[in-house]
Amino acid sequence: MADDYREFVSARLEGFRRTAFLLCGDWHNADDLVSSALLKVLRHWRRVSAMDDPEAYVRRVLLRNLIDERRRPWRRESSWAWVPEQAVDPVDGPVTDRVAVVAALKQLPPRQRAAVVLRYFCDLSVEQTAAELGCSTGTVKSQTARALEGMRTAMSKPEGTRRG
Repeated sequence: MADDYREFVSARLEGFRRTAFLLCGDWHNADDLVSSALLKVLRHWRRVSAMDDPEAYVRRVLLRNLIDERRRPWRRESSWAWVPEQAVDPVDGPVTDRVAVVAALKQLPPRQRAAVVLRYFCDLSVEQTAAELGCSTGTVKSQTARALEGMRTAMSKPEGTRRG
């Protein structure tokens, strides 16, 4: 049991980390999400390994952990006493684009962010995304459309007015 679990995790760990990062926007929180998800999977590995798509199950656990975490009251508090200054001059190119996309993703509500990440990063179909999110295909389409519009709006704002 432990060997096939180790193989499963080692083959997919980086993909899970990237997915979690895109869902939450922070590498430290992403690592926490992945750790707690994989611990839950380990506890039920016999059942999970018998599933048709255990990787989809792990992504679903990642998403549920993120949503549960976002519901906690302390997450709604924010401090405005400290605002970071930009340490370096902005550069044009792929790095800037990636930073802008991640910042736009951070501004989305968790369900919209999950829809975009599953559809475009994990390359799932509308039907597969609906199954992982536990909703209808129409909901996936509307959440994705709203998310993309929100990202377009966020990315079209001048640099100094972006949140994130």
